[in-house]
Order: sequence, then structure tokens, then C-alpha cells
Amino acid sequence: MSQPSDRPGLGRRGEMLVAIQFALMIIFAVTPVWHPGLSAQLYADLLLPRLILALPFAFAALLLGALGSHHIREYLTPLPYPVEHNQLVQHGVYGLVRHPLYASLLSAALAWTLYSISLSHLLLLILGFFFFDLKARKEEAWLTERHPEYPAYAARVSKFIPWIY
Repeated sequence: MSQPSDRPGLGRRGEMLVAIQFALMIIFAVTPVWHPGLSAQLYADLLLPRLILALPFAFAALLLGALGSHHIREYLTPLPYPVEHNQLVQHGVYGLVRHPLYASLLSAALAWTLYSISLSHLLLLILGFFFFDLKARKEEAWLTERHPEYPAYAARVSKFIPWIY
């Protein structure tokens, strides 16, 4: 296997992408909820609908994160560059989405955005989606170098959202 190429701004194994990911996660966590025009009373009255909308995504986040981590536990690293001994995992949750750990973070962010009805978090969620799409593309390029069967896998399994994207 060839070594990852030096790419300005990304690092040899995607270190900059990991740093950006953690920065986005911290920014998301500390950003105040912003829902202009929504009174405190209406916000309180909408508690049950907010919970009903958010809980499935929170559950999906837990499930995707747990199963995704379990299925690649021997190959798991914070870096998008695959470890030398990795195998292409196509079973379990990886048969539904190619990047369940990224999908887990996006699903958790969506759950919070729906629960809080926060426009500031919606904007960060959109930014996060584009970021994880970029990170996944870089990771997939490396996986394709290592596993010639990766393009066929990518053609039949969605990236983040089963059967959709």
C-alpha cells in the first residue's frame, strides 16, 4: 500500500479534517439556541411535538454510532486514512450506509436541531453535512486505492442516509 500523499491543508492522513471536525462539534455544542419569533410559551407548548420529532433521530444516532464502531472496532481511528491492516466492512450497519459514524453525528445534530427548533444549529448542521460529505469523499478515495471493490460497494450502499444519500 502506498503512503498517503501530502496534500496542503489536510495532512498526510487527514489530520486537518479531524481538527475541523472537532472544532465544528465544539462550536455546535456551545452555540446558543436561536429561534427568533418563537415565544417562551409556544416553545414550551411544543415540547411533545419536539420530542416526537427529535427522539427517532437521537435513537438513530446512538444505533449508528454503536453499531458502526462495533463493526470496525479493529480498524477504528479518528483519522480518515485507513489503518494498514483494515478490511472493507460491508456487513451490518455498513450494509445500510457507508459512513455510519458520520451519519451518527449528523443524526444527533439533527435531533438537537429539531428539539431546540434552533436556526443557528440548523445552519451548523448544514455546514456539518457538507463537511462530512467532503471528509467522506477523501476517505473513500483512500479506501478505493486500498480496496478495488470499493466503487462497487459505494454504488450499492448509500453514503449517510439509507436508500437516499
